[in-house]
Amino acid sequence: MSESQDGCAFWITGIEQADIICARLPTPASHELRVRSLYSGISRGTEMLVYRGQVPASESERMQGPFQEGEFSFPIKYGYINVGIVEAGPTHLIDKAVFSLFPHQTHFNIAEEAVTLLPDGLPASRAVLTANMETAINALWDAQPSIGDQISVVGAGVVGLLVAYLANRITGCNVQLIDINPDRASVAKALDIEFATPSQAKNERDLVIHTSATEQGLNAAIELAGFEARIVEMSWFGNRAATLKLGGSFHSQRLQILSSQVGHIATRQRSRWSYQRRLQLALSQLIDSRLDVLISGESDFTELPNTFRWLNTPENSSLCHRIRYASS
Repeated sequence: MSESQDGCAFWITGIEQADIICARLPTPASHELRVRSLYSGISRGTEMLVYRGQVPASESERMQGPFQEGEFSFPIKYGYINVGIVEAGPTHLIDKAVFSLFPHQTHFNIAEEAVTLLPDGLPASRAVLTANMETAINALWDAQPSIGDQISVVGAGVVGLLVAYLANRITGCNVQLIDINPDRASVAKALDIEFATPSQAKNERDLVIHTSATEQGLNAAIELAGFEARIVEMSWFGNRAATLKLGGSFHSQRLQILSSQVGHIATRQRSRWSYQRRLQLALSQLIDSRLDVLISGESDFTELPNTFRWLNTPENSSLCHRIRYASS
């Protein structure tokens, strides 16, 4: 491998505008690896908000990605789901598949401590679900489900499906996944999760987790909650407002609404868990081939500007869209 080569990256250059820009990479420093990307994943919620210019100015610092370049006022290189192969660095890492929080880019230099080896049994093609799995794990830590709880998850996107997948493994729990799109029923079935449309949803639930990023979904979550139940809000609305129906039975039912965000480890775990330990847990939970059903499409890196435009259309209902890179 040549130590000096181009790294071509996806940049959002303005509101709903994007391009691929190449630049010469420096020789990796002594503490760095050279990684060639195999796959990256698009975080539909956060990355689409960035693409639309909907990141509030108040959150511009907190929402920065670990390897972001540029600002949310554009241009910006943003993303955090990358699976690649180590091409230069310590001998024991050469040709190893690694996950990192790097944006969409063909080749890049990165500190050794910023990558995590994929565990045995996890194909690189499925590891693009890692960031979503971390988010789902953190949400359940925040939610604190108990054995036997009646749990509803409102919103059957990738994160909602992973939350339901994990919760469904808790002894005695009844988990129902709810979405307005009936096509999500087949995905839920593949993961052995009970599915319902809003009109079929069970109520009086002990715990309701909302992931749909719509005010209709959050209000539906409130309506499904039983007495003194917890509602965990996972969606990030960016600069959009959400109107909540806090009349009716909200106060008489003594409901609680709790936020969950993956940027901080849940409070009860924080003294014992590092980000690296949580990441390794997320990777280990992906060794289940059934989870491939969450990857609904794939396209080439060179098509990313067009792919973002397509994903941004109102009728698009993709789950995880995977980006593949050339072999060299």
